[in-house]
Amino acid sequence: QVQLVESGGGLVQPGGSLRLSCAASGRTFSNYDMGWFRQAPGKEREFVAAINWSGLRTYYADSVKGRFTISRDNAKSTVYLQMNSLKSEDTAVYYCAAAPFNRRMEGLTSPAHYDYWGRGTQVTVSS
Repeated sequence: QVQLVESGGGLVQPGGSLRLSCAASGRTFSNYDMGWFRQAPGKEREFVAAINWSGLRTYYADSVKGRFTISRDNAKSTVYLQMNSLKSEDTAVYYCAAAPFNRRMEGLTSPAHYDYWGRGTQVTVSS
């Protein structure tokens, strides 16, 4: 089992920044590719970003490319999501997720690709 705990959410004005963190425990963190998803009220959970086990490969949804940056620190068993130039449409609950590193990366934008999920952290972008 892998336990994931997100933090860093909150209320921010449009154009502002937040950094989300996701702390993992229970298994060797570097054995997992990590992803961030978000879910707004009344909408399906959608892919935001992913990073492979080594941190050398990253992937982004078109809607956040150029504004968000995913990174990880395997020594701290933590994955981050730096969010800049936030927009009202970024408002959602943000979840981190973990998938075994030997799983084919083609499915990484789908929630079904991931075995473990955190409980989420709320991000609200509003003036």
